[in-house]
Amino acid sequence: MAAVTAIVPAAGSGRRFGGDKVFAMLRGRAVIAWTLQALHEVPSIEEVIPVVSPDLMDRMLRLVEEESFRKVRKVVPGGKERYHSVRNGLDATDEETALVLIHDGVRPLAGPGFIAGLIDAVGDYDGVVPGFMPPDTIKVRDGSYVKETLRRERLVAVQTPQVFRYEVLKRAYDKVMAERYHYTDDAQVVEMAGGRVRIVEGDRRNIKITSPEDLVVAEALLSMNVA
Repeated sequence: MAAVTAIVPAAGSGRRFGGDKVFAMLRGRAVIAWTLQALHEVPSIEEVIPVVSPDLMDRMLRLVEEESFRKVRKVVPGGKERYHSVRNGLDATDEETALVLIHDGVRPLAGPGFIAGLIDAVGDYDGVVPGFMPPDTIKVRDGSYVKETLRRERLVAVQTPQVFRYEVLKRAYDKVMAERYHYTDDAQVVEMAGGRVRIVEGDRRNIKITSPEDLVVAEALLSMNVA
């Protein structure tokens, strides 16, 4: 089985959350601890690299030691934007790695089985992303007016983890970093560089913690034993 390195971007400012969401408590455990635990339970993942803001480096190192996350052998400081943080993690990745998995540190409910399935789904593609059709109608706005209504059946709301061939992702980042364009996810970086990215079914339980209300939802899902 191909060797996989997991990069975990967790350097966001938490402005919408109103504080440090990475270390917010979920059932008595930091949100990112749930994320790292799931990654540790996937056999093909050989190394996990958290990327955090510089002022949280010591705190993350303490958590890694307390939780005995043996696959975390380095913690990397984040950059100004998310894609800068991912690039920092990518630069710290062993070049012998075959696949790179990138997973938001604040998506604590992605289970090991779901993660392993994404790794297996890469096949001959350059990468794979999970996603699903948005449940709501999506409109394009022009100021306070509706400009266009999009066809839902052609839209996909994507999640992480996203998995890519190491050499493809590295080459894509080398190509696009100089363009000073704002990239919203890593699949977009690969797409802009001409890569072929596969879409597979996502998991609606795999929520991203962006507000205190999301913690309530995550707690409910864990209580239902469905996460």
